[in-house]
Amino acid sequence: QAQVVESGGGSVQAGASLRLSCATSGLTFSTTAMGWFRQAPGKEREFVASIGWRSIAIGYADSVKDRFIISRDNGKGTVSLQMHSLKPDDTAVYYCAAGFLPTRVQANYKYWGQGTQVTVSS
Repeated sequence: QAQVVESGGGSVQAGASLRLSCATSGLTFSTTAMGWFRQAPGKEREFVASIGWRSIAIGYADSVKDRFIISRDNGKGTVSLQMHSLKPDDTAVYYCAAGFLPTRVQANYKYWGQGTQVTVSS
């Protein structure tokens, strides 16, 4: 049974940085695409960033481009999301997902974590 577990969320001030981590088990991580999504209160879950298994295919939502960095460690089976210059609009539950292709499409991701809360205050 594959598992995806996020960690690293918290409450920070606007302008701060935060690093989210995602640990996986029960899947062939080195050939699995990974993605980060988020869901703000009252809004639908949206794409944040994705990374292919060779860390070549990387994509970001326009809203986080140039502020967030996604990376992965195939040896450890982990993926991280380094977030800089956080804004109140970044407040959301952040989800890590594992799937077939590093796309923005949620249906491409088969395994999802439970999410970790990120709160950014002004």
